[in-house]
Amino acid sequence: MSNSRNAPPPDAAERRRAKAVLVYPLEKMPPFDAAFYEAARIGMTRTAEVMIPPREAKAFHLPAGHFARIVSVEGSQVGDLNLWHQHDLAERFFSGKTRALHGTHLSTGDRLWSSLPYLRPMATITHDTLDWYEWDEDGAGVHDVIGTRCDPYTNMLLNRTEYHHCCHSNLVRALAAERAMPLTEAELRVHDVLNVFLCTGFTRDKHQYFMKASPVRPGDYLEFFAEIDLLGALSACPGGDCSAGHSDGTAACFPLNVEIYRPRAGALDGWHPPQINPYSGGHGAV
Repeated sequence: MSNSRNAPPPDAAERRRAKAVLVYPLEKMPPFDAAFYEAARIGMTRTAEVMIPPREAKAFHLPAGHFARIVSVEGSQVGDLNLWHQHDLAERFFSGKTRALHGTHLSTGDRLWSSLPYLRPMATITHDTLDWYEWDEDGAGVHDVIGTRCDPYTNMLLNRTEYHHCCHSNLVRALAAERAMPLTEAELRVHDVLNVFLCTGFTRDKHQYFMKASPVRPGDYLEFFAEIDLLGALSACPGGDCSAGHSDGTAACFPLNVEIYRPRAGALDGWHPPQINPYSGGHGAV
């Protein structure tokens, strides 16, 4: 049922027929060099791993030129990912611009872009075992950059209960522990996430955000290449596969594993980390 309080004008149909135009045409984007990344993956060596317990988060280090895999190891589980420049926490993952450039859900070939004024690729997705899912009959896809992360403030607003293992709180604790900073300072650094393995979309009637059971199964992974030195933090969401809800302790939850891989010697010959955005600054001020 329409919520409109105003009658449509005589030219309403014509206005609705306005041509849709892509805001950021793909041909203007830096091209994804699939051959380079595929060659770099051959013969890589696992150098470290960090197991993320259910309903918790941990930080990990990913040097530029290395690969990371977020792996489902025991059961269907969603993870919330934050990324920062290892040497400057002010440069962090910009989910909104990533969404505008690549779309609401990410997969192989898409990049994770950093915040202004840096705006450069932080990481490139190089393999996604769930790429077969594409779009389902509800219009849902996997690995979204729509949702912000579950947080205790929204939980209090909607449910009037205190819960301290929302992904926001988990990420705050993980960053605070990693950088030996107060929780209040770490909270200001935590940001909107890549929802790894989360299956989401918008309803057709009111375009409300929805989630459904993740299709991830043990052995599935999302892999990305670090374009710059990265500090990451991953939360194993308290919603588990997010088939029912989150922000409480009732869902079945499972660990996630972060695996770090170093390419073989010579695999990155000629490659260099991207420079920060060359905009001169000033914003037109006299």
